[in-house]
Amino acid sequence: MLTWLADFSHLFSPLNLFRYITFRTGGATATALFFVFFFGPRTIAALRLKQGKGQPIRSDGPQSHLLTKKGTPTMGGLMILSGLIFSTLLWANLASRYVWIVLLVMIGFGLVGFYDDYLKVTKQTHNGVSGKLRLALEAAIALVACYTVTVVDPAHATSLALPAINGYVADLGVFYLVFGAFVITAAGNAVNLTDGLDGLAIVPVMIAAAAFGIIAYLAGNAIFSAYLGINFVPGTGELAVVCGAVIGAGLGFLWFNAPPAQIFMGDTGSLALGGLLGTIAVAVKHEFVLAIVGGLFVLEALSVIVQVASFKLTGKRVFRMAPIHHHFEQLGWSEPQVVVRFWIIAFVLALIGLSTLKLR
Repeated sequence: MLTWLADFSHLFSPLNLFRYITFRTGGATATALFFVFFFGPRTIAALRLKQGKGQPIRSDGPQSHLLTKKGTPTMGGLMILSGLIFSTLLWANLASRYVWIVLLVMIGFGLVGFYDDYLKVTKQTHNGVSGKLRLALEAAIALVACYTVTVVDPAHATSLALPAINGYVADLGVFYLVFGAFVITAAGNAVNLTDGLDGLAIVPVMIAAAAFGIIAYLAGNAIFSAYLGINFVPGTGELAVVCGAVIGAGLGFLWFNAPPAQIFMGDTGSLALGGLLGTIAVAVKHEFVLAIVGGLFVLEALSVIVQVASFKLTGKRVFRMAPIHHHFEQLGWSEPQVVVRFWIIAFVLALIGLSTLKLR
């Protein structure tokens, strides 16, 4: 929205800063951070009043959680999404259709997660929205988003790119819609599975957002993309502003989510943020890089898949408890140890993902 101020730079030259994505990304980060800081305490108080007993804690999870986390309110994703949306609308160029696609997917996934959280809190049970219905809603939103991306960039929108390879390797045609929808839906649910300990999910989300903010900026710049040998996707540079807003809102939320957490992100936040990351990856044509940058989320999701498959096929469990962060708790790691070590893993994976930009 503030980009219009650049039109008056002939009257006051510093207003020319609003033309630059880097400046507006910094502004979006700071705005989202202070927005969540300011409204966070009020939101927590309101949610605690409305929810009463807070988020129900898994009885089959680590027993320490039943004592330390009981009564903590959930739906903290409302804080993150509110700050993110406000900041993005303020600092991004709203003429960019990519910005709207990403925001609408985030809101759609957030609504699905909100309804799931609402059912869990009101019924005081873990049985929220049925898994099949939730996946169907997410897939429908993701399919619409992928189709819209193909309309925005019809030249290469259905083409597949791979890390360390110049250009596109194949045009999947209509099958790309299925592939892209899978990436978005999988990203949303992988982040959702990671959100199980205080601060565990939000920091890797911020790290992934920082990595994809850089990728979006480079992919949307003809000069930088040509120099690096990555695919040029016009218009995606504005997604760096969105990523900046994610980082700012995430930092603000972490202030209240740091152990012992005053509030949980809930499905409202985890599904929405995962869907956002997946949509950005699809838009900038770096879907496989997301699997590297978000490798921690992939690991968490795979641990659940392997655990369930193994138990159904053999009656035995591979991990002591899934998702895998609970496995390490059962091995004797304290919650802060699991969280900080997983943050380190997420940071290293993000660096590896970014290094693929020069492996062309």
